[in-house]
Amino acid sequence: MAKNHAPRFLEIVSDAKSRVMECDVHEVKARIDAGETFFLVDVREESEYAKGRLPGAVHLGKGIIERDIEITVTEVDATIVLYCGGGYRSALAADALQKMGYTNVVSMDGGWSGWNNAGYPTET
Repeated sequence: MAKNHAPRFLEIVSDAKSRVMECDVHEVKARIDAGETFFLVDVREESEYAKGRLPGAVHLGKGIIERDIEITVTEVDATIVLYCGGGYRSALAADALQKMGYTNVVSMDGGWSGWNNAGYPTET
């Protein structure tokens, strides 16, 4: 965990990451290419999502995901891949969804930045 984030924020992210499954951008790209069925959820802010996103991603920002997830994903055992800018907010959101009973939640480490750095396709 790098970047210039506040120490207490990094502490809660580290704590969440100890409980959630993570994958990297290459694994998500491979799942998409293989035609796997899963919910791809962008937990960034609405303004970030509007500028660009992973193909097929739905937006449920971290601020509202707990409130609205049951409308978008009705089955608690559905596969859900969450991403944000770098993998911190998605880890926090994944931890919250697990606490709500979702059993197959994955946080994409590297997030939007890693996806773009890998040169993978995006949509607007």
